[in-house]
Amino acid sequence: MPEFAIGDDDFLLDGKPTRIISGALHYFRVHPDQWEDRLRKARLMGLNTVETYVPWNLHQPTPDDLTAEDGLDLPRFLRLAGAEGLHVLLRPGPYICAEWEFGGLPAWLLAEPGVRLRSTDPTYLAAVERFLARLLPLVVPHLVTRGGPVLAVQVENEFGAYGRDQEYLERVAEFLRAGGVDVPLFTSDQPSEEMLAAGGLPGVLRTGNFGSRAAENLARLREGQPTGPLMCMEFWHGWFDRWGGPHHVREPEDAASTLDELLAAGASVNFYMFHGGTSFGFLNGANDNGRYLPTVNSYDYDAPLSESGDPTPKFAAFREVIARYAPVPDEPVPARGPRLPETAVSLDESAALLPAVDLLAEGVAADRPLTMEELGQAYGFVLYRTTLPAAVDGVLVVEDVHDRAQVFVDGAPVGVLEREHRERALALRAPAGARLDLLVENQGRVNYGEGLADRKGVLGGVFVDGTEVTGWSCHPLPLSAEQLAAAPYSPATGLPAGPGLHRGTVRIEQPADTFVSLPDWTKGVVWINGFALGRYWRRGPQRTLYVPGPVLRPGGNEIVVLELEAATSRTLMLVPEPDLGHTQE
Repeated sequence: MPEFAIGDDDFLLDGKPTRIISGALHYFRVHPDQWEDRLRKARLMGLNTVETYVPWNLHQPTPDDLTAEDGLDLPRFLRLAGAEGLHVLLRPGPYICAEWEFGGLPAWLLAEPGVRLRSTDPTYLAAVERFLARLLPLVVPHLVTRGGPVLAVQVENEFGAYGRDQEYLERVAEFLRAGGVDVPLFTSDQPSEEMLAAGGLPGVLRTGNFGSRAAENLARLREGQPTGPLMCMEFWHGWFDRWGGPHHVREPEDAASTLDELLAAGASVNFYMFHGGTSFGFLNGANDNGRYLPTVNSYDYDAPLSESGDPTPKFAAFREVIARYAPVPDEPVPARGPRLPETAVSLDESAALLPAVDLLAEGVAADRPLTMEELGQAYGFVLYRTTLPAAVDGVLVVEDVHDRAQVFVDGAPVGVLEREHRERALALRAPAGARLDLLVENQGRVNYGEGLADRKGVLGGVFVDGTEVTGWSCHPLPLSAEQLAAAPYSPATGLPAGPGLHRGTVRIEQPADTFVSLPDWTKGVVWINGFALGRYWRRGPQRTLYVPGPVLRPGGNEIVVLELEAATSRTLMLVPEPDLGHTQE
């Protein structure tokens, strides 16, 4: 079997010095029918390796399950990479960051009130051990020591930016070794003395994450690790976007210059990202460094392959630089894939959400609003409903909203409270016996930093003029396929107004990639054939949602839109080009 080792200065493959030229490609952000295409393009850019995280929250949606089917078939992804002649760097977490919901941790961890994440807390460690014990049997047959493509495995992820708990890192490494991982382990952190020390382990290769000043950052990495190969594990040549901000881009020439500096220094590299793909559905993350900022669904990342898998100018620029240091296949740059023609789609059936909530989800009675985690819910929405015992002409206060609450009295909108803007109160006027509804959206759990334990829904009490409101019915709305099918659709009359589901059909002769554009709609979520594409919001920057061709089928295709506020038409567009928004603040 091949041997891979950490030498004094180089990676050693079968005893020979080897440079890793890798690119991040998250299998869970790409439709599985497109994995082969993306891996082939990785090889054509000159990569000899791909890197991927493993999302714990998708693989283990409940404490007792482990799923690895369809888009989570990690063994198939590893086989395809090997068949393409690519090695793999595997980053199984348990925490992955990745601008992914909760940094890849499963929401059910937060059902335990006192759990301490990413620590030696026995509750947390036991959950990590169970997860890795179930995951690793899928991985071990694909290690290089078994003839597979996986060269090395990461311990945790950027822990130096989070904690100072060496015992925790050691325990994660022990779980990996106990599970049969006999290839080299590595850590990755930003290359400061403090972070490298806090995030590293004795005898485990430290790698650095940065996007500029390559010589300076490699020198810092060497100061913290006198021997071993130098590697930039995350070469940040692009960036992610948040709602309300710009679409981030970086000039190819600038990024290629830094890449040249890296490779000229003899370092190995992993492009973050080679192909970003999409955080489909409700799986985008968020940041909170004093202000909550949810990220968009597109993970285009201004990468060498676009969100839809097409080579960008960076593909050619990076390939040219790589060719100065390593063999590059003598094949042409792949052309753009086929697209559907521009098509208008009418959504001519509707179901108002608030009147139908009892059909979609049985209410859970409670004195106070229960969080999503208390309801056993991971993603989506919760509707909190109560009856006001007396007339109100005052102020409604919600102690803590995670993340956006629309407030209604007898079905009429009263206002919106947004965590991002730290809003907690609004004026309320209602007669005795009025129905008070709070429709709360989970906009993505925090994926980085100290605010990681990000519970969702209403946290704390709800007060009217200083008196706590009790007697709530809490309706979980993950908006599963079953819930969408249970909605009482009827022929639409008038324009969409208020929270509602809107449905239509589009006929397609030959499926191909396309993008959903909703210029006349305000905020919501889109599904095609039951596949959750993600969120739209006039706030931008993202203006289109990517639709992978394999999601579509010849003939009729069902489109469902949840509009939370209002729209000025009942039509959406399928368009051939993405619009990821403005690039300036």
